[in-house]
Amino acid sequence: MTLAIHGGAPVRTAPWPSWPPPVDDAQRKLVTDVLESGLWGATQGGSVVSDLTAAFAALSGVPYGVAVGNATLGLFAALRGLGVGPGDEVVIPAYTFVASATSVLLTGATPVIVDVDPVDLHLSTAAVEAAITSRTTAVMPVHLAGSPADMDPINDLAADYGLVVVEDAAQAHGATYRGRPIGGLGDAGVYSFQASKAMTAGEGGLIVCREESAYEAIWSVCNLGRKLGGQWYGHPTVGWNLRLTEIQAALLLPWLDRLEAELDRREAFCAALERELAATGLPVGLVPQPPGTTRDSRHLLMLRFDTPIDRSFLLSAMAAEGVPLDSGYPPLGTMSALTEAGARAEPCPATRAASESVVWVRQSMLMDDPARASDIAEALAKVLQG
Repeated sequence: MTLAIHGGAPVRTAPWPSWPPPVDDAQRKLVTDVLESGLWGATQGGSVVSDLTAAFAALSGVPYGVAVGNATLGLFAALRGLGVGPGDEVVIPAYTFVASATSVLLTGATPVIVDVDPVDLHLSTAAVEAAITSRTTAVMPVHLAGSPADMDPINDLAADYGLVVVEDAAQAHGATYRGRPIGGLGDAGVYSFQASKAMTAGEGGLIVCREESAYEAIWSVCNLGRKLGGQWYGHPTVGWNLRLTEIQAALLLPWLDRLEAELDRREAFCAALERELAATGLPVGLVPQPPGTTRDSRHLLMLRFDTPIDRSFLLSAMAAEGVPLDSGYPPLGTMSALTEAGARAEPCPATRAASESVVWVRQSMLMDDPARASDIAEALAKVLQG
């Protein structure tokens, strides 16, 4: 069978679902109400931002939330509010988005990039412990691809060494770990509402936390150093305006009503693809979920090839077959901009292997009818055997 990249007929010609999904009636009404109210900013007296933060705090099993302009700022504000600053070190995984590192740099601290577990590609607790120094103050597990990181060992290690734990939950809205919602498992958790995420207002982020003192400090960072309940022009500490707008919150708040149904749909697609791939006998399968996963939000589906592949050709050939895949993250430690800015990179062989053997199925594709998972399996079989 001739590959589409060589002139053959593609496996799929139908478009994949778009992302974000179409605006629903509840979003349209709430956005219109906010627009007509004139209360667009977060400090003009509107209630949608506060409703959203309360809802996300409840989703995360904690009492406090602060909505921000994006998740990079959210990670920065969480770290800063929890006392991380110049001279400190924050341990982060090597297989993650660059913002996990740049948010640390914004605080003046040093990102320490360590390896991931070779099986599930989440932050390795052993690698964290090996990288701890007298300057280490925080660890940032990432709930990669919507899967919850194995948090109990990380929290135990953090308690042993007196470290702050900030969860990068940018990709994991609604995920749970051992029956507990992510985001509220550490000292703070940060969600993203960037355009590709499971809930989006184009941009945006939200910080959740359990302790009132942490909430007040993080709120101050995001509100120009003001004291919660204090004078408007009183700025006892240094802070910034990092706030989300009412208009963005109006797009997000109604989305919570359909989030669970969307997670179910993506889970069904992933399960169908796992069955299809198993039936083909191809040397490719799903990257497994970390221990303790009870709800995977399936922001991405990561596929790992068990034999060497020409990734460049594979991605081009799959795109020609109507099944575009993503190459995924390069190891953070190989980014010269980060190391030149002061990041310290530990040896990361598992991350290097992942960057050579793992590809992603994007969230929009996972929203298709599970019956169409066969398109991905068929295209992979055609390309790998062609």
